[in-house]
Amino acid sequence: MNTLIAVAIAPCGVGDELSAEVAEVIRVIRASGLPNRTNSMFTEIEGEWDEVMAVVKAATMVLAEKGIRTEVVLKADIRPGFTHMMQAKTKKIDDILGGQP
Repeated sequence: MNTLIAVAIAPCGVGDELSAEVAEVIRVIRASGLPNRTNSMFTEIEGEWDEVMAVVKAATMVLAEKGIRTEVVLKADIRPGFTHMMQAKTKKIDDILGGQP
């Protein structure tokens, strides 16, 4: 069943600058081959439930297996019969706004 998730996987207690650790997480997500996009707060991943959750687990473990305390925030949208929701949801809003900022 198609699932769209927004996930934030972050190291805790490893210093003030965490971009190198976050980049390791994003590298795992991008290597999965599933549609994904990253913004300043979350990474969205879309695919079948089991595939998406396997990617979340692998991305989490890249930090946890190094002994780094890891926080995961996840929001899921499971919508049977729909695909490409990552693009479709924002397109609907853009269409309503008609190019307005």
